[in-house]
Amino acid sequence: MKRVWTPSRYAVRGAIAASLRESGSTLPHTARRLGISTRSLQRRLAEMGTNYAELVAEVRLDTACHLLVESDERIADIAARLGFAGASSFSRSFVRWMKIQPVAYRRQQSAQRSGTE
Repeated sequence: MKRVWTPSRYAVRGAIAASLRESGSTLPHTARRLGISTRSLQRRLAEMGTNYAELVAEVRLDTACHLLVESDERIADIAARLGFAGASSFSRSFVRWMKIQPVAYRRQQSAQRSGTE
């Protein structure tokens, strides 16, 4: 029997991140990028105990935190880059994930990095 390649969680996250940079991440686009069918990707993610929406949220959160700390990009630009409809929908999601506004998170992290608080 031929062994079929199945992507790791990190490979899927990488494909999602690449898709977000290009045009927004969709399940079919990510599956194509990984060279597997949409249904196979869904099954693989279920085997890992997750789903596509959860991984997209993880990638968006990781990227948002990185961009808020490491760049001076406006919140609206970060929101667009991550595929949100606007800054307000990004802010609502960020607050749901982190329990803090993006601007406050940026300020807090900047203060911690500079050694003052």
